[in-house]
Amino acid sequence: MHEIIEKLDEKRALAQAGGGERRIAAQHSRGKLTARERIRVLFDPGSFEEWDMFVEHRCVDFGMDKNKVPGDGVVTGYGTVNGRPVFVFSQDFTVLGGSLSEAHAEKICKVLDAAMKIGAPVVGMNDSGGARIQEGVASLSGYAEVFQRNVWASGVVPQISLIMGPCAGGAVYSPALTDFIFMVHERSHMYVTGPEVVRKTMHEEIDHEGLGGAETHTTKSGVADASFDNDVHALLFVRGLLNFLPSSNRAPLPERPTYDAVDREEASLDTLVPDNPNTPYDIRELVDKVVDEGHFVEIKPDFAGNIIVGFARMNGATVGIVANQPMVLAGCLDIDASVKGARFVRFCDAFGIPIVSFVDVPGFLPGVAQEHNGIIRHGAKLLYAYAEATVPKVTVITRKSYGGAYTVMGSKHLRADVNLAWPTAEIAVMGPKGAAEIIFRDQAGDPERLEARTQEYKEAFANPFAAARRGFIDDVILPHSTRRRLCKALTMLRRKHVEAPWKKHCNLPL
Repeated sequence: MHEIIEKLDEKRALAQAGGGERRIAAQHSRGKLTARERIRVLFDPGSFEEWDMFVEHRCVDFGMDKNKVPGDGVVTGYGTVNGRPVFVFSQDFTVLGGSLSEAHAEKICKVLDAAMKIGAPVVGMNDSGGARIQEGVASLSGYAEVFQRNVWASGVVPQISLIMGPCAGGAVYSPALTDFIFMVHERSHMYVTGPEVVRKTMHEEIDHEGLGGAETHTTKSGVADASFDNDVHALLFVRGLLNFLPSSNRAPLPERPTYDAVDREEASLDTLVPDNPNTPYDIRELVDKVVDEGHFVEIKPDFAGNIIVGFARMNGATVGIVANQPMVLAGCLDIDASVKGARFVRFCDAFGIPIVSFVDVPGFLPGVAQEHNGIIRHGAKLLYAYAEATVPKVTVITRKSYGGAYTVMGSKHLRADVNLAWPTAEIAVMGPKGAAEIIFRDQAGDPERLEARTQEYKEAFANPFAAARRGFIDDVILPHSTRRRLCKALTMLRRKHVEAPWKKHCNLPL
């Protein structure tokens, strides 16, 4: 028995050593943690249980039979994050560049399968040179098996991807199929084809950072949800994010005690909306002042700033926040904002997270570029997401709510449960000036009469009562009471249940 224990300890030490001291030092020199160091940051101390430590690849070609390291370049297992179970895979760049073999993929598939059975989130830490070339089609089949698990797990358990090094070629599609993607500045890259291929085939000069770095994907493509200065900051953010998410689509929402009174009033909100309807204000101030303890975790903060999405708590329970931002493009919905909002709403609906919408939207952004790039199709995604969602939906209109954008942003017509409006709300087809110019175009030559007509339209619709008279608004509330009214509505809706028509799946306008 003593010899067996010694051999076991020897194999464990070999697996835990990864690619050896020299490669670990090289990893550290790049400002990156190793696969196991990352796991230690993410999980509660002493909670991680490793699986498949002794798995090795099965390739015997190209000298690979003499190049085997226990674990085969990925550390997998489970543990707890703030006391709740979480599964993980963490690619080890020090072992064969973290490249994915058939055995490596099987390890990842095992934790994804287990997470779905048990009902627990999965965190994937990507740091890999891609498919292991020496294995040919076997490594490609491994990627496909992982992709299939990502699709099966979608909407069943939360999936979070951390890009902590290179992630190129087919490897990018596993993170792309997950719910959230986070990157690290200057250390992580994602692209289907690298700079060399782009230069040779397209004759375009660009470096790794410009093509697929953190800034590119958080500000331009919208592929990533946020980026961080280093591995530790990214991992600590994910620990915090997991606190807001249920463990699965059948698990209850996580709740935590709050010292923030549900009936707290915020007098400063009474003067948040400027008297001039064209003057912007920061919708984040409203969000911060109504959620529990002012704690709002924003998703995609650097992309499509005209809409804000993220998680907060109301009366101790998680809610998803969607809010138009008048500070950017006057809060208009464009292609990027529509896609950003739609994806977030659908995530919340999949995992039973109530949606609170704050509306100040003058419409969809006009322009040739928007029309030619498909604002109709992409705007329909946000409409579809709100209409499809069966979770509690509460909407507060603060100021403008015009045209099709009124309908899209959690209106009563898309089965929102509680619709409230501030006295400053304007609900109409368009703004008073534009409406008067169309309705009374025959009076365009008489500025005084046209101005009088504009005032008539303004008096009719520059207030929420026309909509309230028809029951499209449930109540007109004073801004300082917003938190209290939201908390009461959400408490009332906790037992909401909706039977949707049977279907195999929807045909979302992709």
